[in-house]
Amino acid sequence: MVEIVSFRTPGPGDQSYLLVHQGRGVLVDPQRDIDRFLRAAAERDVELRFVLETHLHNDYLSGAEQAARRTGAELVMPAAAAPAYRHTPAFHLEDIDGGNGLILRPLHTPGHTPEHTSYLVLVEDEPVAVFSGGSLLVASAGRTDLLGPERAPALARLQYGSLRRLAALPPQVGLYPTHGAGSFCAAGEVDRHTSTIGDELRSNPLLAVQDAGQAAAELLADPMPIPAFYQHMQPANTIGVPPMPPTTPPELTLDAAPADARVVDSRPRKAQADGFLPGSTGIEDGDDFGSWAGWLLPYQAPIVLVAEPGQDVTEPVVQLARIGVDTVLGVVRDLGPAATAGYELLDLDAFTARAARPGAQVLDVRMPSELKDARLPGAVERFLPDLVTEGVPAELDPGRPVLVACGSGRRAAIAATILADHGYTPAVLDGAGIPDLVAALRSSAGPGRG
Repeated sequence: MVEIVSFRTPGPGDQSYLLVHQGRGVLVDPQRDIDRFLRAAAERDVELRFVLETHLHNDYLSGAEQAARRTGAELVMPAAAAPAYRHTPAFHLEDIDGGNGLILRPLHTPGHTPEHTSYLVLVEDEPVAVFSGGSLLVASAGRTDLLGPERAPALARLQYGSLRRLAALPPQVGLYPTHGAGSFCAAGEVDRHTSTIGDELRSNPLLAVQDAGQAAAELLADPMPIPAFYQHMQPANTIGVPPMPPTTPPELTLDAAPADARVVDSRPRKAQADGFLPGSTGIEDGDDFGSWAGWLLPYQAPIVLVAEPGQDVTEPVVQLARIGVDTVLGVVRDLGPAATAGYELLDLDAFTARAARPGAQVLDVRMPSELKDARLPGAVERFLPDLVTEGVPAELDPGRPVLVACGSGRRAAIAATILADHGYTPAVLDGAGIPDLVAALRSSAGPGRG
């Protein structure tokens, strides 16, 4: 019998795994903050024998090399990955003997990346699980466009072949992908994180496709944006990732904060709305804090966090470190009279009333793929990161308030701090999104008028 412990990282939507078999452990696709994995192994009195990587990750820094160094485990990487540090190359169908009847069988499954390798787990010659990385996912498959549009079509066709290879495994084999819901490495979203081959044969729409060209077209349809920090992940994972930095930043006063630092306000959006430092970027602490900071700020820029008294900032620092941003200089907990910028937070009713007024300016900062769910006629549409790279849309009049909305209020609140820095007066739809606003405006218009 084997036990498979799952470690989910909600923000990027990724999972790492610890396989336990008769006191021996196999760690799969660990993120950089390896202490949580090593603690789980120690709690189970497990000797870590192998650390497996399915591919050179595009969305986070790997902790595989450091985990192997700390424990003496054997680091196994796809043969074609060729990282610049000591490892055992995994070749297609060349079994790795884990002892006590455990076999790890590499399966070359290119598509998400060219070197991508899945690992089939056999116990006493019976296949029981497959770690599929960014190949076959629950109800989906890994993206094939992360290495650029030129390579995407060829990788998409390769992904089709990899999906068929994995689908040919026995139906009872457990499916344990690295990417899933919330991940920008996934080509779709679903609430389940693990599955079986049989369940995927019954429910995964990509496994119903019988033609490589059609599968490639579906994989490449409606591409999601690629976060800006992704371009730095694979090179770092190839060269080698240093250990985690300290996760408790020093306390700073605002006067002591370096002038060249980027200020990131991690307080709840209500506190930000009441007053924030002009020029700062407000990103409320949450599961995706690191992703948005890595996307919106210059990579590895020095950062000063703003937090409330007593607010724990360990998690934001850890999230930044997972993407290689080790540049948090400290945390400021009292802005004093310097907090002169702000924005309004409006509930759905108040926002709807404002949006219904003639000449109201509404800015929708959702990603393009979300627009199919609901679209507000007359709204200006610009995805949140594009406010940084492309600027504020010229259609917006800085002399009038800008009503900002997304899907829940989180991204709209971030956008509000960007707009305020450009001289606009934002009001944020809080606790609701564009679909709710569209429905509310239709309802307020009355029968036959919406």
